[in-house]
Amino acid sequence: MEPILVTGASGNVGRELVQLLRQQGRRVRATLRPTNGARQADDAGVEHVPFDFGDRTTYAEALRNVRRVFLLRPPAVTDIPTYIDPFIAAAKDAGVAQIVFLSLLGAERIPFVPHRKIEASLRASGMTYTFLRPSFFMQNLSTTHRNEIRRGRIVVPAGLGRTSFIDAKDVAAVAAKALTEPGHENKAYALTGREALDYGQVAALFTEILGRPVAYTHPGLLEFVRWSQARRTEWPYLLVMAAIYTTARLGLAAAITEELEPLIGRPATTMREFIAEHEQCWL
Repeated sequence: MEPILVTGASGNVGRELVQLLRQQGRRVRATLRPTNGARQADDAGVEHVPFDFGDRTTYAEALRNVRRVFLLRPPAVTDIPTYIDPFIAAAKDAGVAQIVFLSLLGAERIPFVPHRKIEASLRASGMTYTFLRPSFFMQNLSTTHRNEIRRGRIVVPAGLGRTSFIDAKDVAAVAAKALTEPGHENKAYALTGREALDYGQVAALFTEILGRPVAYTHPGLLEFVRWSQARRTEWPYLLVMAAIYTTARLGLAAAITEELEPLIGRPATTMREFIAEHEQCWL
């Protein structure tokens, strides 16, 4: 059985995807930072290989005998021609038949996000693609914003705009199907939760479930940039965050689609369910 290559295997979606694929009995090759050149296998039978989009010498081993790839753009990577396009070309040369790319909701309409450039590169490559375009991950609240929520506040420049948050586990379930089942060739899926909430409503849910006050501070964009700079957030990542939250502020992240439930065979996870499930994270 040919291995399925999962880039970003330690991320929110990648970690869940690896587990789902292994539960199906699939061979999984997961990338890790090239701290050493040795191939490793964990107790679950997942093969780990050193890989870095910026180091083309790591491509060959990662792509060996691979026909399907889950592609995740590292958050700090914005120079697509330098870091992502060479990997796409190498994948095609290695005989990869399909790439499932974790894109962004609305990427086809937002010219300044790197996801749109990657989608264009994949179309131009001639390989079969599947684009997963999820809304904002609930897991960002348990990772990026975890410490601030522990301190009783949510600091994002989203204004009063609503967001159709989605659980990364639900996205991973779609990725697993796209990588292992026919019928997803050259398709793009707009994936959202089943409710659209503003951050004031999210803060109210945290307050109710955690049993202590959590407030949405409602910062302006400039205030958010200065606040992030004070915390030494890297500029490429800061700019992507500012762009994403601006789409929410402008009301562009509130759309609710009907594509998720038919794909995974169950309703999308709600924000209330997510916070309750991960309550210990913010205590």
